[in-house]
Amino acid sequence: MTQTPTASTEPTAAAGTRERLLEAVATLSYRDGVSVGVDALCKAAGVSKRSMYKLFSTKDEMLAASLERRAAQPSALLPPADGGLSPREQIMYVFERAEEIAPSPEYRGCPYLAMQVELKDAENPASQVAARIKRELQRYFEELARQGGAEDPQRVARQLILVFDGASARAGIGADSLEGHLASAMVSTLLDAAGVH
Repeated sequence: MTQTPTASTEPTAAAGTRERLLEAVATLSYRDGVSVGVDALCKAAGVSKRSMYKLFSTKDEMLAASLERRAAQPSALLPPADGGLSPREQIMYVFERAEEIAPSPEYRGCPYLAMQVELKDAENPASQVAARIKRELQRYFEELARQGGAEDPQRVARQLILVFDGASARAGIGADSLEGHLASAMVSTLLDAAGVH
């Protein structure tokens, strides 16, 4: 017997459709790039284009929402808040985890940086979300550098994000595996020079 949707079940169904779409967007745009077509996204999500356009007016809006969704989930790169690590150890944790993840065949680099590079349009909603999330990571580094005793925490944070983005981009295109603690060794030297403990 077919059950007729009620007002109470429709929002749940829409939420499920939205989640499937955002998961498909996150997976396919990271693996294949932002040029992946709407038809492929809808097929992967098991959703009709009509249903998609009821939830998102454009693909760019959907890309932006998928980044927001990803950013709201716990990051494998960040240390646990109650881990008892020093500011320096917390910074090192990020780079050591990145080095562990980088050799994976599925790794395509930082998804937020990749989105900005591919779109090449700072006004695109997905680019704006990605840029904001990258700024948040830089502020995270800056606060840790400040807590760790850096004389110029803002400069340290800029250097750290430069190493992070450079390492993730090269690993993402397969130009370097980051084996041998390549990035974390650089960061350790940088933190030594800045007096971060």
